Amino acid sequence: MNYIDGDGNILIPKSVRPIIDYTETNLGSKKGAKKQYRYENLHIREYEDYYSVHLDKVDPRIDPLGHLLKDAPEYLTCWMIASTIGLKVGTTFYKKRKEKDNGNQLKALPLGIITGILAGTTTYMTTYHLHNFIRKAKLRK
Repeated sequence: MNYIDGDGNILIPKSVRPIIDYTETNLGSKKGAKKQYRYENLHIREYEDYYSVHLDKVDPRIDPLGHLLKDAPEYLTCWMIASTIGLKVGTTFYKKRKEKDNGNQLKALPLGIITGILAGTTTYMTTYHLHNFIRKAKLRK
């Protein structure tokens, strides 16, 4: 078993430490783990036969924005890009629909909001997966 993964996490077989008695958390990307735990800045992911462990610079339970900035900037970047595109697409769709309906905002507004949300969500998913694809391609070199 390789004891360090491609992300720099330390891999610990469950035979070494079969039980983790720290607080289970939903904060953080599970990356296929069954459960994840946090103890101060320690982030532990539990898989079938092993644990994946790394140390975060900022505890997201104490400072979520600081955690995004220091430990997970890719999420913040994807969110900002998605918000910008979603707002632009939603606003454009709203204006065009309002013109088409002779200024009727009641029809145009919900459609503009839905379109913006769909465009933003699609953009987030695309940029996030593209980021991971590029990162994994770099690790293979």
